[in-house]
Amino acid sequence: MLYLNDREMRKAVGYDEMMDAIEEAFLCYHQGSYHMPDRYTASYQNRKMLYMPCFAKDVIGTKMLAEFPENPAKGLPYLSGLMILNDQETGQPIAIMDGSTLTALRTGAVGGVAIRHLSYPDSTSVGLVGCGVQGLHQLVYACQVRPIQECYLYDMYRKDYTDFIERLKEMTAFRHLSITVCSNSREVAEKSDIILTATQAQTPVFPEDPSLFRKKCVVAIGSWLPDHKEIPDAIWQTTKTVLTDLPFACEESGDLCQPLQKGLLHQEDVHYMADFLYQKNSGQTPPLDETRYYKSVGMGLFDVMAARLIWKCAKERNCGQILEK
Repeated sequence: MLYLNDREMRKAVGYDEMMDAIEEAFLCYHQGSYHMPDRYTASYQNRKMLYMPCFAKDVIGTKMLAEFPENPAKGLPYLSGLMILNDQETGQPIAIMDGSTLTALRTGAVGGVAIRHLSYPDSTSVGLVGCGVQGLHQLVYACQVRPIQECYLYDMYRKDYTDFIERLKEMTAFRHLSITVCSNSREVAEKSDIILTATQAQTPVFPEDPSLFRKKCVVAIGSWLPDHKEIPDAIWQTTKTVLTDLPFACEESGDLCQPLQKGLLHQEDVHYMADFLYQKNSGQTPPLDETRYYKSVGMGLFDVMAARLIWKCAKERNCGQILEK
């Protein structure tokens, strides 16, 4: 059995490879060639353990995450966990890897796929609200797929951006970036061709101003609960459609279920990235509004396909540690 820590996982796989694996996951979803049971959550005293199994191709993957809200005050990550891969035929465990790193890499790749297909090709500026681990990886993948020159940051809780900026520069050494810390989210949106959000906000992180979103690509990957919302209703004055991962997103995410309930968004205008990519790969040209909006809530299929790629690449490139029985 192969064990992979954060360093070995990152060493094993490249950003483009990870995005290709996520695109493959979307196509598996479109074809129905997987089995993804409902996520199970065990809660006790405001602490949660989440279990996300998924059967796909030649492997079975189960991601286990611990969600402990008190951890940041202790200097520990809010989320931690493991990903376990098992052989599809025998059930034997074949790999264990860091669950937090997997989540960061695959979520960044999901945003990267959205930017790869939805953003304007000549986009040179990107803005992020929510400067944590997830936001960092969204920026890195954005820089991978577009000729980004300028990056704008805002986080309402962060006072010192030094470590974030240093990590961003390290991970985007392939591209020279001008990085600006903004005083508010309006400034981020006004200056950016691509707008990213990665927060746990309960209320929208931008003002109710449609001009902030017009003719831009918006990728929202945070606030996945029905009573949480990152994007204001003003966006529906610039587009009538949205792309997302799967139908359950319309129940799970406040960014979708709330405008659906208000009549600002209609069910027939919710489209799925899997269908979009299938059409595009088939030679069709799916129509896009001037404002392109993607809302992700994630799914276990992303995890297992990303972990499968990391496992295969790690074996080929001699990364990780073999654990003997």
